Amino acid sequence: MAFRKAVKGALIGGGAVATAISLSQFFEYRKNQPKWARLAYVEAQGELKEPFKDALPTREEQLSALRNAEEFDVLVVGGGATGSGCALDAVTRNLKTALVERSDFSSGTSSRSTKLIHGGVRYLQKAIMKLDYEQYMMVKEALHERANLLDIAPHLSAPLPIMLPVYKWWQLPYYWAGIKMYDLVAGSHCLKSSYVLSKSKALELFPMLKKDKLVGAIVYYDGQHNDARMNLAIALTAARHGAAIANYTEVVHLLKKPDPTGQEKVCGARCRDMITGQEFDIRAKCVINATGPFTDSLRKMDNQKTANICQPSAGVHIVIPGYYSPDNMGLLDPATSDGRVIFFLPWEKMTIAGTTDTPTEVTAHPIPMEEDINFILKEVRNYLSPDVEVRRGDVLAAWSGIRPLVTDPNSKDTQSICRNHIVNISDSGLVTIAGGKWTTYRSMAEETLDAAIKAHNLSAGPSRTVGLMLEGGKDWTPTLYIRLVQDYGLENEVAQHLAATYGGRAFDVAKMAHVTGKRWPILGKRLVSEFPYIESEVQYAIKEYACTAIDVIARRTRLGFLNVQAADEALPRIVAIMGKELKWTEQKMKEELEAAQKFLHLEMGYKARSEQLSKTTEISLTGQEVARFKKRFYKFDKESKGFITTLDVQQVLEKLSIQIDENALHEILNEVDLNKNGQVELDEFLQLMSAVQRGQISDSRLAILMKTAEEGLDLRGPVTVDRSGGGV
Repeated sequence: MAFRKAVKGALIGGGAVATAISLSQFFEYRKNQPKWARLAYVEAQGELKEPFKDALPTREEQLSALRNAEEFDVLVVGGGATGSGCALDAVTRNLKTALVERSDFSSGTSSRSTKLIHGGVRYLQKAIMKLDYEQYMMVKEALHERANLLDIAPHLSAPLPIMLPVYKWWQLPYYWAGIKMYDLVAGSHCLKSSYVLSKSKALELFPMLKKDKLVGAIVYYDGQHNDARMNLAIALTAARHGAAIANYTEVVHLLKKPDPTGQEKVCGARCRDMITGQEFDIRAKCVINATGPFTDSLRKMDNQKTANICQPSAGVHIVIPGYYSPDNMGLLDPATSDGRVIFFLPWEKMTIAGTTDTPTEVTAHPIPMEEDINFILKEVRNYLSPDVEVRRGDVLAAWSGIRPLVTDPNSKDTQSICRNHIVNISDSGLVTIAGGKWTTYRSMAEETLDAAIKAHNLSAGPSRTVGLMLEGGKDWTPTLYIRLVQDYGLENEVAQHLAATYGGRAFDVAKMAHVTGKRWPILGKRLVSEFPYIESEVQYAIKEYACTAIDVIARRTRLGFLNVQAADEALPRIVAIMGKELKWTEQKMKEELEAAQKFLHLEMGYKARSEQLSKTTEISLTGQEVARFKKRFYKFDKESKGFITTLDVQQVLEKLSIQIDENALHEILNEVDLNKNGQVELDEFLQLMSAVQRGQISDSRLAILMKTAEEGLDLRGPVTVDRSGGGV
């Protein structure tokens, strides 16, 4: 049975801060309703039970529950981490619960985080320096929530050591004291004790680190998770416990009715199914606004005159190859050139670097800007060894997330940013939860429901979400992947991925996997060769309420966040599988493919990546380099036409006994064929090589192919007269 441990306060700023966290308990539930009604209601019995232990209700059944229910206790608007957390908290308190999300679960900020579950080292620093009790308590709460989240979703999260390099002797005791205070505040929730490293040991653990002036390093621990999958796990857990949840369901306007005093009160929402266009009403005693950056949009539906409280800030992250960081060690740069903090973290066998923090406009489709990408690359170069060439072309994906900073509407100073989160209840009863961070989603949800229950006189017990295992977590073990390999003949890497993504539900995905026709692996056809995602995950994604190809590449799998080019290559197969399962028309499949490609192009940085080579790319090569690359080009352009075609490349490759599929060759040349005339001109080739030399492009297949072919031809050399027998 999960419970909260009582912990004592730590010393801070010379004063004693004591805090005690009360114990909580779980109560049993039982189900006694028709299927659609049980979606939104479970009755207390003594311990939590799942009305839907096996298969989840389909999206159509969920929509039917939303349409047919006479009235819900709680309607949550917003399917991010906080909204899903509110739905889970509500339904496990025996409240009849509904949740609607305009797009997909975790489609916004909650899928675009730094992937850390953390208390906030920098907030603790401010708390100590300014003797700020509020900041201290915020860190303490986050550290408690960090421990809980690692416990309830062990398949999706794990502790991660993070190195803080030190380049000045006086900083070593200063940083060490701060990090030790972080451990102390965590108390019994401390993941692992922090420690100091010598220069040589730091370089042994993080060999890419800049050596000059390095005096040592400090390593501390925080948590890391798969944010979109974690968000989805929260939403699915709410559904399993009986909440009626539906993505792609937009609130058109709020419903109101007069109370006994004649005052208008919010009593539900008019909603639209974004897929069918059908509109319907959802009645509820309480409506919770958990829409993140769109907080003010719903508040203005309630009262057009209400002042904005959201002050959005854009945070850009980039993904670069895994060789930029050790497999299990992150890096924190606490003092960048403009004072911001940059994280450099291994994630899903890649490396994440970020984040920026710049004011922005609220949008459902934030786009990573080139200047932000270059800022992160510049900072990365500052603390990596000069031996490591940090290239713009190594950016495999980039994304921007909008952090919904808020001002407290009840504060006299409305210009001040709230450092934590706020729960606000309007005159008409709309409950708004805004601000906060990923790590504290559960405690934010608990506080929100406490306020909602009090304001609307709902009959409910205490929160039961501390220690409540999330979807897939209950049956997960560190060795679960071995059973997947042994029972289903999956590749080791694929099995590890399935176990780490679906936990105990990985067997359901494996059962749907197709036979490969090979000796090994027996099951599990990959969507793309270099990633462990398999085709049956697309089918399973539909059971997890995926409605579009974007849902699959961005949130059910994380392919779009890891490598936009690989995601683009996988899209036709993903669309084909979804089309068959969902009975899409040819036109619908075409639209899905185009929408997903647009998503990759704009929101995942494919545009910024592809534009590194364009018609306007300058050729900045020395005379010697131009001569060398012309020589290489003319080894393929034997007739000195000034351009090469797939036929020219094929002829050279045949001499070297290399075979490449003609379609693949067309693709390779098309990447460089800027004017799309079916041939690569000398200028285009020189533009390519110039971009490669400058690091703007790092993995051009044509550049590598032609270099390898040239080396192969040079190795063969001309046949000597002696060896040819003296000629004819």
